[in-house]
Amino acid sequence: MGIAGSDVSKQAADMILLDDNFASIVTGVEEGRLIFDNLKKSIAYTLTSNIPEISPFLFFLTASVPLPLGTVTILCIDLGTDMVPAISLAYEEAESDIMKRQPRNPFTDKLVNERLISMAYGQIGMIQASAGFFTYFVIMAENGFLPYFLFGLRQQWDSRAVNDLNDCYNQEWTYHDRKILEFTCHTAFFVSIVIVQWADLIICKTRRNSIVHQGMRNMILNFGLCFETCLAAILSYTPGMDQGLRMYPLKINWWLPAIPFSLLIFIYDECRRFILRRSPPGSWIECETYY
Repeated sequence: MGIAGSDVSKQAADMILLDDNFASIVTGVEEGRLIFDNLKKSIAYTLTSNIPEISPFLFFLTASVPLPLGTVTILCIDLGTDMVPAISLAYEEAESDIMKRQPRNPFTDKLVNERLISMAYGQIGMIQASAGFFTYFVIMAENGFLPYFLFGLRQQWDSRAVNDLNDCYNQEWTYHDRKILEFTCHTAFFVSIVIVQWADLIICKTRRNSIVHQGMRNMILNFGLCFETCLAAILSYTPGMDQGLRMYPLKINWWLPAIPFSLLIFIYDECRRFILRRSPPGSWIECETYY
């Protein structure tokens, strides 16, 4: 006891109750579990965007296509659009089952475990990467470069000496025009990641509850959604960005290809949590997907 206890007992104790109230133990356990949960959610949100960021470079190297996403746009994601949403998850309210769970095993239930990596990289991250590549191929196809035509094109595409590169419709492209199209694709890939990160942020609010149950009462998170969208629009449409960050304005319809993937992420994870809530403790879905 912090008030009534002796100094000797305080020095020997593992826990000191400053208000001499045993109910404070329950409050402390709940607060500790909430902090642990929100750290997991923030890490899961942050890790997910790594897959759509690294996969364009792997595709660029292996398939020899024009680079789908540039380093500057990756920095805009990591240091710009993802910062406020990731921090906002620290302010998320506790889930309804937070005090009904068994105590976690400190040796096996780590902050970052294989299930979190599987969800972030193997599932949600893959859907996000698909959204980016789909947007990339749509813009290239609209400008005359159909998907099959892009494979093996990198050497000619990046050559300053080639100023008469023909597309699928025999239109000639100079080096300067090709680079404008490439940087436009970088911008569109960046915007598509922002759009799928909308859904990722919402599903990371809760590990078991439905979004309907959890609600959208976290005002900092709601601000984060607006912030990343406005920042993406500012970076895309502000005059002079093409000279500084090599980001070009997009047609409005180029924001649309990533939206179905964003809906897919939301529906997929809602279904996962629905099955999880209705499965007995220790079920397969809990062991494999409950991070």
